[in-house]
Amino acid sequence: MTVIPVLVYPDVRAAVEWLTDVFGFAERIRIGDDHRSQMRIGEDGAVIVADVRGQRTAPTHGVETHLLKVRVEDVRAQYERVTAHGATIVADLAEQPFGELQFTVDDLAGHRWEFCESVRDVHPGEWGGTVVGD
Repeated sequence: MTVIPVLVYPDVRAAVEWLTDVFGFAERIRIGDDHRSQMRIGEDGAVIVADVRGQRTAPTHGVETHLLKVRVEDVRAQYERVTAHGATIVADLAEQPFGELQFTVDDLAGHRWEFCESVRDVHPGEWGGTVVGD
């Protein structure tokens, strides 16, 4: 099973350019000039950029409805790339009690992204989590 989010943007081509430049994603498939685009994230991740149409609407700035978590090999390098492009950082780079080094950023349309890297192996019981199954 694979999950591929479909995110709505007011301008598909501007979103593709921004996600490529700022996050380092790569366009894989383009459907029409401004209808949809499938973006590659790393080796096996993907997201579909879709246009505003019918009941689809882009996020409202200041309203968080979702968070996309992207695990990267070097979160510090990703942070430097994102900040160098002037993206809106929502939560600065910090190590979390559960062993993740992460930061949170909003993209040009207000979609919220969290980039992370595992830096320590911490048992969930140490930070209040419960292992439920495999």
